[in-house]
Order: sequence, then structure tokens, then C-alpha cells
Amino acid sequence: MTERKMFELQDCCKCGVEFGVPGGYTHHRQRDKKSFYCPNGHSMSYTESEADRLRRERDRLQQRLAQRDDEIVAEQKRTAAYKGQVTRLKKRSKAGMCPCCSRSFVNLQRHMATKHPDMDPAEPLRVVEGGKP
Repeated sequence: MTERKMFELQDCCKCGVEFGVPGGYTHHRQRDKKSFYCPNGHSMSYTESEADRLRRERDRLQQRLAQRDDEIVAEQKRTAAYKGQVTRLKKRSKAGMCPCCSRSFVNLQRHMATKHPDMDPAEPLRVVEGGKP
């Protein structure tokens, strides 16, 4: 009775000798990362398989994507908060309410020119509810 076995050729990374290993052995060692030896006794092992490298790269990219999504959501919330402040200040100024001292005036433009001449409309206001900035 004759038994046929398939062997795969391996090269030793230390001494360069070629040797045969049973079929599937290489794949098994790539998965379990255990050491194996050449006929001259040199230890070898697979430190990272292609699947492990791709899996790690996929996880890293998923993490970056999640981080970007979080940044987008935070920016959208910040934008919405600024829009709310702008809307609030517009309504207050239409009603004659001073954005600096929270007092109501019939002629808000004259009040701003006389009482707050150094106020720059382009700068963000630091308004405190019911009080002065």
C-alpha cells in the first residue's frame, strides 16, 4: 500500500536551506504564530499574517472614520448653537434691547453710539443672561 503526501517547500531565514513541510503546515503556523524549526535547528515563526495586517488596518480605518463622524456631529452642534445665539441677538436688537447692557431703548442705534462706542459688531458678544457682559 502506497500513501501519497504533499509537501510544501520552505526556506530557512537564517541558513537558507530548503526543506519540506507537510501540506497545510505553513498555513497553520501563520495562523497560530508558533515557532517551527529548520533541519539545522534554526527557530522560525510568522509574526504577522496578511489577514492580521489587513484586519488591523481595517480596524484603524474604522476608528478614524468614527472619530471624523464625532467631529462632524460636534461641529454641527456648535454651528446650531451659534445660529441660535445670532437669532436671539437679532430678535433682541429688533425689540430695542441693548446686547451689551441688556436694557431696552427706543433708539438703540443712538444708545450704542453714545454708551458703547468701542463695541465692534464683528466680535462675538459675551452676553450674560439678565446682566452685563
